[in-house]
Amino acid sequence: MRRRHWLLLGSFVLLVVAPLALSAWYLWARAADQYASTVGFSVRTEEQSPAIALLGGITDLSGSSSSDTDILYEYMHSQELVAEMDAALDLRRLWAGAGSDWRQPGSDPVFAFDPGGAIEDLVTYWQRMVRIRYDAGTGLIEVRVLAFAPQDATLIAEALLAKASEMINTLSDIAQADAIRTAKAELSLSLERLKGARQAVTGFRNRHQLVDPGTDIATQAGLLAQLQAQLAESLIDVDMLRETARDSDPRLKQAERRIEMVERRIAAERGKLGMGAPHGEGDVLANLVGQYEALVVDREFARQSYTAALAAFDAAQAEARRKSRYLAPYIRPTRAETSRFPERGKWTIYLGIFAGLGWMILTLSGYAIKDRR
Repeated sequence: MRRRHWLLLGSFVLLVVAPLALSAWYLWARAADQYASTVGFSVRTEEQSPAIALLGGITDLSGSSSSDTDILYEYMHSQELVAEMDAALDLRRLWAGAGSDWRQPGSDPVFAFDPGGAIEDLVTYWQRMVRIRYDAGTGLIEVRVLAFAPQDATLIAEALLAKASEMINTLSDIAQADAIRTAKAELSLSLERLKGARQAVTGFRNRHQLVDPGTDIATQAGLLAQLQAQLAESLIDVDMLRETARDSDPRLKQAERRIEMVERRIAAERGKLGMGAPHGEGDVLANLVGQYEALVVDREFARQSYTAALAAFDAAQAEARRKSRYLAPYIRPTRAETSRFPERGKWTIYLGIFAGLGWMILTLSGYAIKDRR
């Protein structure tokens, strides 16, 4: 072997064998065992019942469940959640392992967390220890939590499930509060409209001293019919008298006078009904009936609007009393019996591959430079 061969062998031992041996020693001798706890859940949304929808209630209080899942997915990566979990469980202590001081027996400064780290360091470490897998097609979320003790991993997974459920409840409460506030505003508006319509009808009755112009016009029409019947009888009587009596007969003059008075009364009653009078002149019953019907239509519309708004408000309250959104776990937080992490064999293979590739690249580069010279 020549000198370059010894240099090549030495570089292989220095750059590949030694780092791989050191890494394998650390992984099997110093790295702390990690235990995994798995939890899976999805966001479910209850459908609105058709009966409430028919009553004019709100049929959809929120968006689809997938959008809620997207919000929850982003929340589980946020600094806010990590800070809340740290305050509740003391994540720094749980993930410190056996300590970050390499001089202590069983310490793991590589995979354990330094308790003196900032919140940003804890968020970065959270991304390593808490793996969140989200299937956007099915809306399922599966979380794997690692810790240095099986009970700690389960504890963190249970707390994460509780925080996720609390987040969904908060979203549901916000949606329900918005729905109730909107329904209450619509109810107040419709109530004021109904009060105004009723006051307008009452004012019309007081102003014209009429309870129902329709009843009055029916009475007037009946009276007019009776007068016309009396007029017909009087005309017949006059015709009979003219055939049998002289023109100077007092009965004939009296009958003609009666006909004249009946015709005046008929004209007066027809004037009250608006017959024969100029359009819109005076407070004739026809105009009053038209005004009254317009007020009654407004009052009926306001009443129906109020009924619909009241039904919507009752439906919103009923919906608020039940939990329309909820977190449905399909995998409860598990508890590990054996340590499967860190994956020592896989890490050793990866390190060997990367070290070998790096050594080969350096070697080929060196030979290429040597050949160019």
